[in-house]
Amino acid sequence: MGFFKQLLRNKLALMGGIVVVILFAVSFLAPIISPYNPDTINVKEILMPPSRQHPFGTDELGRDVLSRMIWGSRISLKVGFVAVGIAVIIGVIIGAAAGYYGGWIDDLLMRFVDMMLCFPSFFLILAVIAILEPSIYNIMAVIGLTGWMGVARLVRAEFLRIREMDYVKAARSIGASDLRIVFRHILPNALNPVIVAATLGVAGAILTESALSFLGIGVQPPTPSWGNMLTAGKNNMEIAWWLSVFPGLAILVTVLGYNLLGEGLRDILDPRLKER
Repeated sequence: MGFFKQLLRNKLALMGGIVVVILFAVSFLAPIISPYNPDTINVKEILMPPSRQHPFGTDELGRDVLSRMIWGSRISLKVGFVAVGIAVIIGVIIGAAAGYYGGWIDDLLMRFVDMMLCFPSFFLILAVIAILEPSIYNIMAVIGLTGWMGVARLVRAEFLRIREMDYVKAARSIGASDLRIVFRHILPNALNPVIVAATLGVAGAILTESALSFLGIGVQPPTPSWGNMLTAGKNNMEIAWWLSVFPGLAILVTVLGYNLLGEGLRDILDPRLKER
């Protein structure tokens, strides 16, 4: 209960949490709340401006923009959580091994992390996606496989700190195995910064997917995605402003919501910030 009370007192985190909850609700209720089929083409209603019948207007094929944005929120959630899940799993494994064992294992793994950080992540993703067939599954995998380095460094730092604490030394002295010490005593106490990094990482993954789809190598039409909707808006900017404005606002509000929630969680979960 103390955690939720602190979350409610943090106004920015509360705002971010509300945005995230609304996004979840819209995504799961898409078949119910979507006013039209997002793929239905109506040549009689091409590029209609916002109206009572179509609150967000229609696109170049007469499809309802609001319906496509509602279904597009599912793509954002799926990409964000799967990609971050992959990144967290890899980052925790590498960071835990480096921080717990130290020595040459730490040196080897951290040099690998440094090498990965030398590559511009977005251009690396562009190169891999250009080689592979553009699909939502490839996008999720590539974003996850190129976004674990920050988590690894956070976990390593926490393991280096916690492994020297008395209760860990006591567990080691009574013959506890390395796996038991790691999973029972260290990892649960090292997850707070990982939770924060994962929350912020979802926003980054959503933004990356939108950028890839905007460039035409992400989620492919007719599957609705906020990024490929922006591409259609770019092609009709002068005569259909709503095709760019509404998907752009959706990306902005979603990323801002996750960032605010992540910052709030960092304030709540990091005890070192409370001491300042």
